[in-house]
Amino acid sequence: MQTTALAAGYTTRRPLAGDAADIHALISLCDTQVIGKGDMTLDDVTDQLNEPSFDRRTDGWVVHDASGRLVAWAWACRRGTGGGVDVDVVVHPDAPALTAPLWDAVIERAGRIAAEHGHDEAVVDIGLYREDSGKRAVAAARGFVPATSFIRLLADHTGPVPDPGMPPGLSLHHGTTEEVRRQGHAVQQAGFADHFGFTPKDYDEWYADLDASASTDWAQLAVARIDGEPVAMLLATDAFAGDENCGYVRQLAVLPGFRSRGLGRFMLRAAFAADARRGRAGTYLHVDANNSTPALDLYLSVGMRQVLAIDVWRRTV
Repeated sequence: MQTTALAAGYTTRRPLAGDAADIHALISLCDTQVIGKGDMTLDDVTDQLNEPSFDRRTDGWVVHDASGRLVAWAWACRRGTGGGVDVDVVVHPDAPALTAPLWDAVIERAGRIAAEHGHDEAVVDIGLYREDSGKRAVAAARGFVPATSFIRLLADHTGPVPDPGMPPGLSLHHGTTEEVRRQGHAVQQAGFADHFGFTPKDYDEWYADLDASASTDWAQLAVARIDGEPVAMLLATDAFAGDENCGYVRQLAVLPGFRSRGLGRFMLRAAFAADARRGRAGTYLHVDANNSTPALDLYLSVGMRQVLAIDVWRRTV
């Protein structure tokens, strides 16, 4: 296990699976200072540590102070096999001396990750709460600039939600079989091809990434077929089930040739009805505010409301 000192009085090493609870506590403390509440669950942090594209031996750092308290967490994680890399740096307010060296470490590692996959440059992204002026200033000082914004939306379920009527010729199938999962993957890849930050993934990588998450329930994958042809997909998960008793739409895609037919609206309403039957208080999703398709208007039109904005800042290394 690699152990170093990024600043006097602190000890740095690579993360272990057993660090998840301490990392979660640190992230929750920092999030609460910025947005008034914790925004990641313990399962979310565990998923990060178990992410198939993340190598704990090279791509992450945990830092402890002299008392043994975990005071910083940072990571760099590749997106697919392209040059895209996601990074994050979380530092306890009591340990500001760690901010600069950890940002430098993740940026340097992002460049190396891209090089290891045969790319001359890395496109490095970090998600920042709009309210986090301090972290935004640090990102700007290191050459990051705003690239897009993701809006978190919520549909409230205060009682039963009726199932939408099934459009003529359409059938709905769930991801309990490999055939449906493969169809969902194919629709998602085609439907997301023009979205911000999209990285193509073959079925095995897509499946492995999602299956590694504790919140994934393949029964919540729905694929819509028209006359037997897969044309739309929605993957809901349990990401917000534990702390907020809400469902979460992680992926929603409609093939380009089948858009503007109400399929996205139908898939959403079917997901809302399913969450309400589970006793969920609502359904969350994130949407790219700069998406070339009118997705935000669709979500607002079905009764969702904005609850949070996360800006993606980007730098090419």
